[in-house]
Amino acid sequence: MNITQIRSLIAIAETGSFTAAAHRIGITQSAMSQAIAGLEENLAVKLLVRQPDGVFLTAFGERALEHARRAMKHLNAIQTEAAIEAGRQAVSLRLAAFASVYATILPRLIARFRVLYPDINLTLLESDDSEIENLLAAGHVDLGVVLNPAPEDNALLLGQDEWMAIFPRSHYLARRKNVSLADLAGQPFVLATGGCQIHAQSLLADAGLTLSDIRIRVRDWSSAIALVGAGEGIALVPESALPGHDRMTGKKAVAAVRLDPGLYRQFGLRASLADKKLHAARLFWEMAERRIA
Repeated sequence: MNITQIRSLIAIAETGSFTAAAHRIGITQSAMSQAIAGLEENLAVKLLVRQPDGVFLTAFGERALEHARRAMKHLNAIQTEAAIEAGRQAVSLRLAAFASVYATILPRLIARFRVLYPDINLTLLESDDSEIENLLAAGHVDLGVVLNPAPEDNALLLGQDEWMAIFPRSHYLARRKNVSLADLAGQPFVLATGGCQIHAQSLLADAGLTLSDIRIRVRDWSSAIALVGAGEGIALVPESALPGHDRMTGKKAVAAVRLDPGLYRQFGLRASLADKKLHAARLFWEMAERRIA
């Protein structure tokens, strides 16, 4: 297997679409299809299932995904350490973020940065939100996207995402215009984390509520959506994880309902506590600031 195959598997799992995944990693859809086909042939195991409402991982695909993510994390670490060893910090930029940010906000910023500063070696690291805080504190990355930054973090807000409750379309709450967290507490639940510490369980805990019937725990939002569509329970996911970044309608197997009161998560760009902002980091920061102004 090769790096393109590994990157393709991760991108498809996180976007639920060959087209979106190919755009995310910068290859054609045909090349991505060939990469996945080659990987499945090499392993002699099916990794993906194509359905009318998206592409989903098989049970083995879910297990393979965890190994693929660890492999990419180690490869990124090699690149980062090599840049440090070679003394290229002044022309390198190490950026860490979690999966859903790479799938939504960052691609356009990264593409624009590469056009503006092609000589800067940009190293991208995907990690959990708690680990990004540690990487920034230790100076192992120059910039990181953090979740719900505190005012004292002096973060640059890149955007926000609304939390949505999703239900099988036959569920009685699917017909509501809004639901409360209390409405969700006792329901059969598919708990997805998205690789973040802030998720349905923590949001309900902050409101003094408990998820009393967690049926399944998964990492990926797309997996949770598929399981809800199969009738395994309900879930709470960011709106950006929904196909088309909008409420599901028509013949879709799930329905998305807003919370009342609404809940949002914010994405903030932070500089390393160890190095403050080096030249390349400052260039990325200023470009991002202009793009969101």
